[in-house]
Amino acid sequence: MTVKIVTDSTSDLPHELAQELGITVVPLNVHFGTDTFRDGEGMTADQFYHRLLTNPSLPKTSAPSPGLFRDCYARLGSETSEIVSIHISSKLSGTYEAALTGRRDLGDDCRVEVIDSQTVTMGLGLLAVMAAKAARQGANLDEVSGLVRDAALRVFMASTLDSLEYLQRGGRIGRAQAWLGSLLSIKPIISVAEGEVVPLERVRTYSKAVARVHELLEAQLPAKELAVMYSTDPGEAERLITHVRESAPQQPVYVARFGPVLGTYMGPDCLAFAALR
Repeated sequence: MTVKIVTDSTSDLPHELAQELGITVVPLNVHFGTDTFRDGEGMTADQFYHRLLTNPSLPKTSAPSPGLFRDCYARLGSETSEIVSIHISSKLSGTYEAALTGRRDLGDDCRVEVIDSQTVTMGLGLLAVMAAKAARQGANLDEVSGLVRDAALRVFMASTLDSLEYLQRGGRIGRAQAWLGSLLSIKPIISVAEGEVVPLERVRTYSKAVARVHELLEAQLPAKELAVMYSTDPGEAERLITHVRESAPQQPVYVARFGPVLGTYMGPDCLAFAALR
């Protein structure tokens, strides 16, 4: 039987891509006051960002319940005896721990390998894509798990933000905390390393920050897998993709939008890429 691949909604995998590759996506939760919905369900991205920008209170997020993971594994266990479940960094969310608990509650009929990706958004998504492709080619659980753990060390991401405000208010600012109080009009470029948010560079204007992201991406070409992500400006994402096509015409590139969970922390006017080197 083919190994089944599970990830979570912080991967920001486009729905059609997840369906095409048979990847199961377990949703996190987003809370606006007393309103709770599952990431990717019940609210479009446009509706979310409108509410984010007009609501004075920042939404909160929470991990899926262990029971949701248990039920997911049990359902897939009727189709296979091997599952690889790849999730957002345990330093950024309790999702990995919830998946481990869900696995413990499952029993021994199906092997489930739960992996802390040490990354997020399409850095995580690219690992799930690679795992699904390997599984389709006949790799077993141990082989897929080994590939994912090795590839996780070769993921590079860079993102420019309009502000660190959302990361700070959401409590996910990590080592970029050192920049607070000195940014004013400076635009930050951040990454994720060893599972947490880290500062890369500070640039004076948003346009210069976007140009620097273009340069950082070009330095990763060619990549085994590549994705461009955005929050509210698809035009900037398309310009970055055009840059890729001009620099490396044969390079496949996915485009993804930050969903509500990542959007809570990244905010509007965010442009990013993830490369599997």
